Amino acid sequence: MNTAKSEKAKTLFKMGYNCSQSVLGAWAEDIGIDINTAMTLSQSFGGGMGRLREVCGACSGAFMVLGVKYGTDNPKDSNAKKALYQKVQKFAERFKEENGYDSIVCRDLLGLDGSSKPVPAKRTNEYYKKRPCVELVGLAAGLLDEFM
Repeated sequence: MNTAKSEKAKTLFKMGYNCSQSVLGAWAEDIGIDINTAMTLSQSFGGGMGRLREVCGACSGAFMVLGVKYGTDNPKDSNAKKALYQKVQKFAERFKEENGYDSIVCRDLLGLDGSSKPVPAKRTNEYYKKRPCVELVGLAAGLLDEFM
């Protein structure tokens, strides 16, 4: 696991970026994306897709990194698509193994019922104590090293 990328992603999250932004931002330079593009592109994926608590934003950020690295712009290249999807699926399995949950769904990881409102919570010391997000962001960014 790449601890430098893990720490960079955690730092970005603690600066106020969301989970998806933090992971993509940690890898942006390595995949040839400027940091501003990375942050605007990934912003809507935070909080499990716009705070809908669906797919974990840390995973979404990792999937974007894999897509830029291994994806293709050729709609006829089914082999490339298949290879990328396999990497995404393997990443999701590794993420589940490492985080101790059998899920990549935000609300499951946070222990929520899905009824929360789409308003970002204020980042306080209590916020960081209650939520595993910092660690999940670090995990996703660090695990990507296995796939790059």
